[in-house]
Amino acid sequence: MVRYPADERRSVGYLQNMKVVLANGTLVPFSEVATIDFISALNSINRVDKRRTLVVSANVHKGKASPSEIYTIINKDYLPLLRQQYPSVNIQLDGQAKEESETKVSLLRDAVLALVAIFALMAIPLRSYSQPLIIMSVIPFGIIGAIAGHYFADISLNLLSVFGILALSGVVVNDSLVLVVFINRALEQGVPLYDAVIDAGCCRFRAIVLTSLTTFFGLAPILLETSLQAQIVIPMATSLAFGILFATVVTLLLVPALYLILNDIKQACRRLLHYWWRPQLDK
Repeated sequence: MVRYPADERRSVGYLQNMKVVLANGTLVPFSEVATIDFISALNSINRVDKRRTLVVSANVHKGKASPSEIYTIINKDYLPLLRQQYPSVNIQLDGQAKEESETKVSLLRDAVLALVAIFALMAIPLRSYSQPLIIMSVIPFGIIGAIAGHYFADISLNLLSVFGILALSGVVVNDSLVLVVFINRALEQGVPLYDAVIDAGCCRFRAIVLTSLTTFFGLAPILLETSLQAQIVIPMATSLAFGILFATVVTLLLVPALYLILNDIKQACRRLLHYWWRPQLDK
């Protein structure tokens, strides 16, 4: 960079008296060949990937909306108008909303790995591939309960809510596991299937309900907290508390019914195999 000494560039007057070389080689003051206009300009120019950028930032009121929700509204209602007026402008996601977008991708991967791990941990001791699916069938209903809890509590879904839903997936299967293990033990003792299913719902009803209620009331102080520090963990606690309550009700009805349906499917498959193999053996 070549520039005048600091003493000769302190005011606009120095610029006006700056000597300019003309085509014929003569030196004239800058004021004779140009005029100076005063306009507003940026204090500094920021560039990202060699492109000039303008950063627009704001703080989010976590009690009213989440960054992802605000970005969705801006991307839907405002950015299309800006792109129409300024086609050359490139708008990119940055800050906390960008971090949430990147985290969602990793969360999806981790959720799949967690479900596979839960399935494997139950399939090994139960020695069955179908019974873990019955136990895990309550997970979607737990998610429904978590979303409904956010609606009734008037809390927007955010990244911490997703963390709570992931934790919920490992908690709601406990009640289903208790029912399935009780049914399996009753069947080993010679109890008919239908009676074993009914006994499981009746005998384990109190334990399942009390376990879920104690979990819910343990999370209640967090849900009722109004301090600013608690606002961060309230969405996660909401997912756990309401998801467990809803999943418990569904578990007591869905798991016994699915166990009977699974048995009917197995019997139907055996009949089909029997009818298919018997003609082959007769030949």
